[in-house]
Amino acid sequence: MPKTNPRRGAILASGVLALALATTALVPLPHQATAQQAPAASTAIALPRPAGPDFADLAAKVTPAVVRVSVIGHVQNAAAEIPPELRGTPFEEFFRRYGGSPTPRRIAGQGSGFIIDPAGFIVTNNHVVGNADQVKVELADGRDLPAKVVGTDPQTDLALLKVEAGGALPTVAFGDSDHLRVGEWVVAMGNPFGLGASATAGIVSARGRQIGAGPYDDFIQTDAPINPGNSGGPLFNTTGEVVGVNTAIFSPSGGNIGIGFAVPSRLAQHVVAQLKDHGRVERGWLGVSMQRLDPEMAAALSVPEAKGAVVAAVEPNSPAARAGLQPGDVIVGVNGRPIAQPRALAAAVAELKPGAETKLAVLRNGERTEPQVTIGTPPNARMAQGGAAGQEREQLGLALAPNGKGEGAVVAQVAPDGLAAERGMQPGDVILRAGGQVVHGPADVAKAVDAARQAGRSAIALQIEREGGRAIVALPLRTG
Repeated sequence: MPKTNPRRGAILASGVLALALATTALVPLPHQATAQQAPAASTAIALPRPAGPDFADLAAKVTPAVVRVSVIGHVQNAAAEIPPELRGTPFEEFFRRYGGSPTPRRIAGQGSGFIIDPAGFIVTNNHVVGNADQVKVELADGRDLPAKVVGTDPQTDLALLKVEAGGALPTVAFGDSDHLRVGEWVVAMGNPFGLGASATAGIVSARGRQIGAGPYDDFIQTDAPINPGNSGGPLFNTTGEVVGVNTAIFSPSGGNIGIGFAVPSRLAQHVVAQLKDHGRVERGWLGVSMQRLDPEMAAALSVPEAKGAVVAAVEPNSPAARAGLQPGDVIVGVNGRPIAQPRALAAAVAELKPGAETKLAVLRNGERTEPQVTIGTPPNARMAQGGAAGQEREQLGLALAPNGKGEGAVVAQVAPDGLAAERGMQPGDVILRAGGQVVHGPADVAKAVDAARQAGRSAIALQIEREGGRAIVALPLRTG
């Protein structure tokens, strides 16, 4: 007698049960056939509509404006480690120069985006296109179009693209994320795992999440399934307005576990408008360090409730110092906008343009004052005049500032994964010469890099001063 596979038997049994459950509602059981009259053959049986929301009309409305973003870029392979037997010998420098140079490796990636202007402007994430050499957009109608990166903002992980489609394109509009409520339905759309246009639904799980992504963290948390490839796609409310830009997930496995994050539309709309107009984001600067106001601190400072941002310190010669702010002041408003915590103050000031006249609401010793302040420019943004320096910050991975101690340009920031970091440059280095020309400030470095690119050079020589010593660094120039 043949043996029966217990697992196969269980599968067959479950299949029979599923068939019985699927047919019971429509077909009378055999012993009931004589107890009731079967319906006439022409009678239609109406099945009840399943309970729950229906997003089919919303998806049909917005899908034409959601796109797939494909990128091709390159990364530098890590430099080979110097063999122990060569360290400290005359051959060490030879190996550094010829044997340890990292070589580029091509990479490809995909993300999502959405069209906000019929002329072809598309919003996506900076981490999707920030290091790309080539960007391509696939429209909902199947067309593949090359895209230009208009501008990027790493601090909010947003980017703006532009395509030429030969005609007006379908668009979606931003909504007001400030009106979102926890528990409200939202729909995420994009290109998960490169599969193509997909829609998922969930609710707003929380607002104002800080996940350590940057200084302006203010994420919408949602359980609408978001996966790799959804980055840069839109998060819609039930009226089809974009209330967020899908940006990150929390996942031990790399896939969706119901914790996704989107940049709120209030912030995204402000950043995208600046990228469209200027190709970069100009942020305001007040010049204070802040701390949270807890009930104990509020009582000590004679503040009626624990809402506001405590001024912990004021930078000399800053806009705050010129406006008379002092440590212990509590800022509770900016231009009529309530400030409940330091994060809100940072966001409100960042949205102001340098030079803007602004009214603060300040509590000092229990008394309310409203000083006027002229917003300044963040110190780490004072690199060079015009957009060229900003471009070098993105492409070379460094930010420059004037050298207050003399000639040259000071390296203010170095991106950990940028070309400058790969060549060993560090914050505090002073660039004295670039491309054979003396550097008087950051603008000279930008001009020298631009001239080297126009001349078709693959690298530029920089003379660097560090702790009294000087050296020449050959910095590769990214093309494309």
